[in-house]
Amino acid sequence: MIRRCQCSSKATISASKSGHRVDVGSLRRKGKAYARCANTIGWRERMKWPISHLSSEMLGASVLIFASLFSSQLALGQSTQIIPPDRNFTWNPGMMSKGGIPNRTTICATLSPSGANDSAAIQAALNRCPSNQVVMLNPGTFIVNNYLLIHTPITLRGSGAGVTILNKANGAHARLSTVVSGTNGIQTPENPFSYTHDAKPVVIVGPSRRPGPYNSTSSRSLTADGQQGAYSVTIASASGFAAGQFVLLDETSGASWQPVPPGFGCTNNVPSTPCPPVLWQGDRVAWNMHYPKQQWQDDNGNSNPSGPYDTTPGVLPAAMSWFSRKDRPTNEIKEIASVSGNTITFTSPLTIGYRASHSAQLTRYTHVTNAGVENLSMYGGADGGLRFEAAAYSWAKSVEITQWIGEGVAIDNSFRIEVRDSDIHTGSWPSPGGGGYIVSLADGSSEVLIENNILIEANKQMVMRSSGAGSVVAYNYADDSWDFDTPGWVEVGLNASHLAGPHHVLFEGNASQNADSDFTHGNAIYLTFFRNWLTGQRRSFTDTANARAVGLAYGSWWDSFVGNVLGRPGQMSGWSYTDHAMSCDASGNNCAGDNGAWSDKNIWKLGYDPERWNMYPDPKVLSTVIRDGNYDFLTNSQRWHNTPGGFAIPNSMYLTSKPAFFGNNPWPWVDPTTGAIYTLPAKARYDAGTTAE
Repeated sequence: MIRRCQCSSKATISASKSGHRVDVGSLRRKGKAYARCANTIGWRERMKWPISHLSSEMLGASVLIFASLFSSQLALGQSTQIIPPDRNFTWNPGMMSKGGIPNRTTICATLSPSGANDSAAIQAALNRCPSNQVVMLNPGTFIVNNYLLIHTPITLRGSGAGVTILNKANGAHARLSTVVSGTNGIQTPENPFSYTHDAKPVVIVGPSRRPGPYNSTSSRSLTADGQQGAYSVTIASASGFAAGQFVLLDETSGASWQPVPPGFGCTNNVPSTPCPPVLWQGDRVAWNMHYPKQQWQDDNGNSNPSGPYDTTPGVLPAAMSWFSRKDRPTNEIKEIASVSGNTITFTSPLTIGYRASHSAQLTRYTHVTNAGVENLSMYGGADGGLRFEAAAYSWAKSVEITQWIGEGVAIDNSFRIEVRDSDIHTGSWPSPGGGGYIVSLADGSSEVLIENNILIEANKQMVMRSSGAGSVVAYNYADDSWDFDTPGWVEVGLNASHLAGPHHVLFEGNASQNADSDFTHGNAIYLTFFRNWLTGQRRSFTDTANARAVGLAYGSWWDSFVGNVLGRPGQMSGWSYTDHAMSCDASGNNCAGDNGAWSDKNIWKLGYDPERWNMYPDPKVLSTVIRDGNYDFLTNSQRWHNTPGGFAIPNSMYLTSKPAFFGNNPWPWVDPTTGAIYTLPAKARYDAGTTAE
């Protein structure tokens, strides 16, 4: 453990990167329009659990927890469930199915800093290291101006975060010494367009920098629907598929033009008619694309009555393939357990159904497995700090990542990655448009575990883009997300959105300023928020706009909030329980959503769109959200909106016992019956001025 300090090393950033394109156009919100970066900065049906299909691994934590979640309802003879089965999953993310991160003890090489660029020496040691062994880095600062590639099942281990430092001296700059006005010690970012840099990360875990996972020749269509909760699918031909492979399962959106809510307006129509516009939306996926196109807002260049496009009618917009195969944002990565005839059986169940009518397909590609990064710091990444690219069963443990552009940790095309016990903080450029995300999941990444980390002080704490299925974000301290141009605007906190497609993500036991789900590039669905503390207030800022404990943007359908604690004791003066636009009754029920008069400082702000403040709430958000057993410090009570009170809320939805990192502290640390808040280890580390465990 080390004392927190501000990095002061200087480096340099490129103004371009070939690869992922993000946040194109401009964003109208906060009462004004401002430009979004576009490829300019180097950042690129019912649940079923047939017992006959369950291995001993699959009969573990999540099944027991699922049973306990509903035991009280069954005992009372009630059919109503707090969280219906179609919103649940057998949560078993990261390295849990392997018994945790392995403790490797055989060291294949030990290196010390040379004072010059150490990239080649470290890379040579990584290339030579036998499987399941460790490349050990002694204390000191290693200059790594070229990224390190971990492409075999080995561990890169330092002597401790803050003790061993990987510094990309030609990468992102540290913050300036001046403090942003109206904040408590937030240092001013240096605009990366003002200096040169090398747009590369510090470390990549994967076969290459951009492994290009999709092998279109291996794509096979499902011959029948893949059922939610099932372990198998049947494809047209299983030739080339084998046990141990990793595959992508996806389907097309099936979108068509659909009406927008009242109050949407026509001010930004290009051309002016039809008015009101229509939205490109399916039964699960809503793209932020309209007919007519909405100037400064949409991800499509043009549109006509037949659909959205960029320049050529009939050719789908490029945005539909930013982080998925074209128009296939509903997806997940699976591991093949066995192949019998044309039936493929996986090691985990389907999180959602995949439909032959939506051209559901299975595509195979190659992953690096069982590789890890431990006990070191990374400074200066200019295309993210640490990237997992087509990796599986791999991890980052007890690392510090700071001073980056793009994503602190990027998890792309990957399966069962685990990021734990780490401190990812103070991004170089807290900018909308992809410049400053702390953790990012993209390109189908699934069953990821983000646990017991400090995630603080960047533009967004986390985003998930066409990814996230079966993932768990748990027991993290996540705070102080902000926009460098408008520090008073309250950015999203806990979040599994930012481009269409994310679904079935669990947020448990975190502390953050809010939970939300944005619609900037499309929607996310089936998110569960369980036993979190959502304060409604950032730690280091004076919040002046869009303050809320819980927000859900347009398209956030079938989301569940159970057992959370909302707000801050004794500090809720001027707050409302529900936003005025939700049009709820005095108890916060029967929300009609019959106006567009959005307000500020709300416990619940559901169905809104920060680009369209006169729009009525999305009625499907209001009708599908579950809000049960949550305690708030405005009414100082536990409230039940969907089911009768008295249901027993379990300790966890993915753990069967108290996790070791809680030590002697009480667990669960959030008590929604009384609003009692105990110690969250990650927050305690931050408050004590320490970083990674």
